[in-house]
Amino acid sequence: MKVAIISDLHDNLATLDIFFKMIATEDINKIICCGDVTNSETLKKLATTFNQEIYLIKGNAEIYLESDLKKYKNINYLNRFGICQLGNFKAGLCHEPAFIKDILNQEKNIDFIFYGHTHKPWQSMKNKAILINPGTLGGVFQKPSFAIWDDISGKIKLKLIH
Repeated sequence: MKVAIISDLHDNLATLDIFFKMIATEDINKIICCGDVTNSETLKKLATTFNQEIYLIKGNAEIYLESDLKKYKNINYLNRFGICQLGNFKAGLCHEPAFIKDILNQEKNIDFIFYGHTHKPWQSMKNKAILINPGTLGGVFQKPSFAIWDDISGKIKLKLIH
């Protein structure tokens, strides 16, 4: 099974459409969204176009109402940060890198931490956790990008939207 990791959409519906076309050929069974979806129109498009489970983190630029989240049964909302079991791995999710320390304080045996905010695709290590930033799906200050993660093997691939 594969998980698409996105962040920092910033209401770019055109790249969101391209993203959905790109993942249509993959066996994606979940989406992790590390925040900055921004408005309720983009939230609706995300939740209704992808009808499987979406883990959603609150970003610093959200303007949708949290009450809107109740409309979408497939959204698993974790607020500012959270931890979930995905396949063989325990993953931490947040938007701003400042929350990484909170995740590591809450759970010592974390395998991956997915985050956003910087708009720059990045991979590093902290303690024993692999930190992954998929970049910005919205293409703000960087080329639009996302990641696909195999939640069985743990392998990850960065995808650019051209």
